[in-house]
Amino acid sequence: QVQLVESGGGLVQAGGSLRLSCAASGRTFSRYIMGWFREAPGEEREFVAAISRSGGSTSYADSVKGRFTISRDNAKNTVYLQMNSLKPEDTAVYFCAVDTDGSYDYSRRNGYDHWGQGTQVTVSS
Repeated sequence: QVQLVESGGGLVQAGGSLRLSCAASGRTFSRYIMGWFREAPGEEREFVAAISRSGGSTSYADSVKGRFTISRDNAKNTVYLQMNSLKPEDTAVYFCAVDTDGSYDYSRRNGYDHWGQGTQVTVSS
């Protein structure tokens, strides 16, 4: 079993930055693709970013490219999302997720089988 806990959300002014963290349990963390998704009020949960097992490959939604950076520290069983140049439209609950069954559908919600509880990010204008 894998458990995920997000942290680092909060209220920030437009143009500011936040770093989200996702701490994962399990001794095989480095085997798994990790992803970040977000869900704004009235909207479906959408893909934000994903990172390969080694951290050598990343993927981003077009809406966050150039502003967000996903990274991981396998020794600490932690994945991060550095968010810069934040916009009000980035306001959402942010979730981390892990693909433990090797589906590699990293940009799709159903490509992940374990999820954290989410952390709220609010960007004021």
